[in-house]
Amino acid sequence: MSDADGIPETIATYLRLRGLEPSMAKKRRRRKRDDDENLPFAPGRDPKGVGDLLADLTRQAGWDPALAREDLVLQWEEVAGAETARHAHPVALGDGVLTVQCDSTAWAKNLHLMRGVILTEIMARFPDAGVQNLRFVGPDVPSWKWGPRAVPGRGPRDTYG
Repeated sequence: MSDADGIPETIATYLRLRGLEPSMAKKRRRRKRDDDENLPFAPGRDPKGVGDLLADLTRQAGWDPALAREDLVLQWEEVAGAETARHAHPVALGDGVLTVQCDSTAWAKNLHLMRGVILTEIMARFPDAGVQNLRFVGPDVPSWKWGPRAVPGRGPRDTYG
């Protein structure tokens, strides 16, 4: 290093040979950059783990709500309980309402009574999922009223007994 100017000897030699003097503005700017940026133990200089980097990436990309909804579906058994998960599973999430389809209407009614407990658990574990309410529905049954061969009136149910 050059003693007088605080710049490397090679640059000082080049400037001397070209007949130029180092400017003071360059020195001031350089000193400013060297203050905190190159200190070895400055805050923010520690290496980050891969998990921290991925969490920052997903947060910046806006993927947190979608990932939280996916985690909710994947961890439904832990949220609702093993027995409940065997008889009910989430099928839709829209406008803050999680729709859960049950094996029977009896399970749907029982889970409707337990809605507060399940909703509290979901909100505690997955706050980014955006679940504000739960809707429990019974099994999916075929409808006789829709389709290309639908008949007005009572239709095929007349033969049921």
